[in-house]
Amino acid sequence: MKTKIKPTKKNEIERDWHLIDAKGKILGRLASEIAQLLIGKKKPYFVSHLDCGDYVVVINAGQIKVTGKKESQKKYSRYSGYPGGLKVTTLGKLRKEHPERIIELAVKNMLPKNKLRDQRMARLKVFAGEEHPYKNLKFKIY
Repeated sequence: MKTKIKPTKKNEIERDWHLIDAKGKILGRLASEIAQLLIGKKKPYFVSHLDCGDYVVVINAGQIKVTGKKESQKKYSRYSGYPGGLKVTTLGKLRKEHPERIIELAVKNMLPKNKLRDQRMARLKVFAGEEHPYKNLKFKIY
């Protein structure tokens, strides 16, 4: 006898809060863990067409590690669409000016490129230091 699988509905999705300390962790490995939490891949009711993920708060983003010579060789580029509008920044310069953007960009590029990506990225909260405004919430700590 076959069992029927009940489809997941939007109002049945439960969202947890996860606190991740990025101090001393490697950028790519941390970004892939965060992407899985934002997508909700490990939940038993996961479906790809709904946003089943959790909230993620990352602290100490300025103290993340990278391997090799990426500090000086890895480049982030933006293009305005106008002639001469290409802006290129290295990882080291981005770490000094906006350390939280390093993790945000890494996670954004690991998420699927579809309509749900902006919703998932809105649930990612990244802070350069220890201080964050979500102290009164109940976290799963990593």
